[in-house]
Amino acid sequence: KRWNLVADIGGTNARLGLEDCAGNRLLVIRRYSVAQHQAFPDVLTHFLNDVSSQGEWSPFPEAACLAVACAVEGDTIQLTNSPWTIDRLLTSRMLGDVPVDLINDFAAVGYAIADLNPGDWRQIGKGEPVPGRPIVVLGPGTGLGVCSLVPSGAGYIVVAGEGGHVDFAPVDDRERSVLQLLAEEFDRVSVERLLSGSGMVNIYQSLARLGGRPAEFDTPQQITDAAIAGSDRLASDSVAMFCSVLGSVAGNLALTLGAKGGVYIAGGIVPGIVDIALGSDLRERFDAKGRFREYLGQIPLRVVVKEDLGLSGAAKRLGLP
Repeated sequence: KRWNLVADIGGTNARLGLEDCAGNRLLVIRRYSVAQHQAFPDVLTHFLNDVSSQGEWSPFPEAACLAVACAVEGDTIQLTNSPWTIDRLLTSRMLGDVPVDLINDFAAVGYAIADLNPGDWRQIGKGEPVPGRPIVVLGPGTGLGVCSLVPSGAGYIVVAGEGGHVDFAPVDDRERSVLQLLAEEFDRVSVERLLSGSGMVNIYQSLARLGGRPAEFDTPQQITDAAIAGSDRLASDSVAMFCSVLGSVAGNLALTLGAKGGVYIAGGIVPGIVDIALGSDLRERFDAKGRFREYLGQIPLRVVVKEDLGLSGAAKRLGLP
């Protein structure tokens, strides 16, 4: 059987999928830890062997689309938050000299957004999308991904960007104090220094220093687990600040693009704390833009809970001209 290879390669995990060319369905999905594999070709070889062992598929795909967590410039890509390098030409040779497309990982998420169903997201607050207006997608994970969907004819053009690296602008005294601490360590503080897995830890450790207490946790999972359980006040405060900053950044992006089509929050972190996000001031901070509060109040803000969104978007990109 004929098939296409799709991949979503982040700083923490690499997901590879097999798309059946006959039915345009993702049938085989495998997840690999980046830390446990020295290089991407190791993972690719493992996946090809896995597909071959099933006996029903051709040894090589018809084409491939790799969504990678970095800016895509040229044929050799160094991931932003990972030691891996992705070489398009080498990948093509390993796949039997088939066409290989490299796209930004959040551009892949953008391609998938238009095909979401109501059960694929949870809405925070009110607002209805205006057809034919721009859409913003952002997602905290290993880093902070951002992309835009700009209307074109009957559909959208996905515009990749590096919006996660804009300057962090604190709103209150506590955030200003956190910024001061982070500036001592990083000099320049981008929003990704707060809105990412390591950013969650940065917030937690900063609040611990400000409160004069030891930082008990050192991973984002420990922090979010404690916040969900309600077992640690500092963890709860850290997740609350994370949601507040996320709301402000999402609102800034909505204003910048005029995103009347909606703002979607994806990535690996927020879907896991969606109930906390729904009860936080994320929406209030999204709306709190002075004279433009009413403007933003009409924009739907949604948390995407569908899994493997990057793979779905990469598969859709393969089907586009």
